[in-house]
Amino acid sequence: MGRRGWRGQPPGDDTEARKRIIDSALRMLERHGPRRTTLSLVAADLGITRPTVYRYFATTEELLAAAADVALAGWTARIAELTAGLDDAAELLVEAVAHLVERLPEEALLAQLLDTDQGRSIGQAMVLPEAVARSRAMLEHTEIDWAAHGFAGAALDDLVEFLLRLIQSMVIAPPNPPRSAAELRAYLRRWIVPILS
Repeated sequence: MGRRGWRGQPPGDDTEARKRIIDSALRMLERHGPRRTTLSLVAADLGITRPTVYRYFATTEELLAAAADVALAGWTARIAELTAGLDDAAELLVEAVAHLVERLPEEALLAQLLDTDQGRSIGQAMVLPEAVARSRAMLEHTEIDWAAHGFAGAALDDLVEFLLRLIQSMVIAPPNPPRSAAELRAYLRRWIVPILS
C-alpha cells in the first residue's frame, strides 16, 4: 500500500484498511443515508479510488452489511452493560430484547439501514453466525448458568438466534398499535419464560 491515497496515511494492513472503509461508510450513512451512500462517496471521503474500495468490498450492499454489523456490535455491548448484575435468566432476556426493540428504531443509523431497499441484507446481518456468536458471548458473560437451563453449545446458539429473529421481526414490522413498555415486557415474558422452563 503506497503513500498515494489514504490522504498520505496508508493503513498498516488489510484489517486496518477494512476498518477505515467501514468507519467511513458509517460516517457517510449518518450524513447521507443508505440510499445515497455509495462506494464512490466512501472512496472520496478516504482519498482513495473506487478500485481500492472494491478490493475489500465487492458491492455497496456488502459494505452496508459490514457497517450494519459494526453498528449492531455496539448495541450488543450496550445490552451487556444494561443487563450486568441481573441473575434471573428470564428477566435478563426480557429486558435485553425489550431494550433493543424499543431503542433500535430511535437509533438513526440503524433505523435508516432497516428502512431501505437494502433492508433485507441488513436484516440478515442481525442473524449471521458472527452476530449469533457475539450475542452468545454476551450471554455467557452474565451471571446466568445457561447450561442449567438446558442451553449449552448449539442449544445456546439456537436460543440466541431465536431472540435475534424476534428482535428483527419486531423492529422491522412493529405492532400496530404500539405496545407500552409494560405491555411489551408482559408480551415477551409470555413467550420467553416457557422457553426457559
